[in-house]
Amino acid sequence: MTRTSLKDTNCSWAQGAEAIGDKWTILILRDALRGVNTFSGFAKGIGVSKKVLSQRLDHLHSSGLLAKEPTEAGSSRMTYQLTDKGLALFPVMVALGQWADRWVYGDGNQPMIPVDRRTRQPLDEVVITSEGRGPLTSSDVTLLRNDEQVLARD
Repeated sequence: MTRTSLKDTNCSWAQGAEAIGDKWTILILRDALRGVNTFSGFAKGIGVSKKVLSQRLDHLHSSGLLAKEPTEAGSSRMTYQLTDKGLALFPVMVALGQWADRWVYGDGNQPMIPVDRRTRQPLDEVVITSEGRGPLTSSDVTLLRNDEQVLARD
């Protein structure tokens, strides 16, 4: 099935969806954030066909979310690392996981719990704040076009 590209859509959410792609890409990003960095590691953790995995890794590389380099000089095997752009998705991935834990699994039924590596304590819920206000809800926020008046922070 051919997917319709959103690359020419002037919308931040559409561009985010275009960069991330689909469910397999989310799982690749999840595993990359956990330190997986080889094709075989991704294949084992995700359970997707080699063809789909190869396509998604290429997409993440061309989108600038993953860097790839040969495991050793002259090798066709690659090692994948999240770029700064890919690492910037960390709060998005945590928020998505927290949403699924609450609304899909229900509190106390999470299959995995993200914890602080040092303290082993669960992460706080991802919240949206603004200039000392928060947490904000969708009713506290509006969307302005880029050409509309946006007040600068002091």
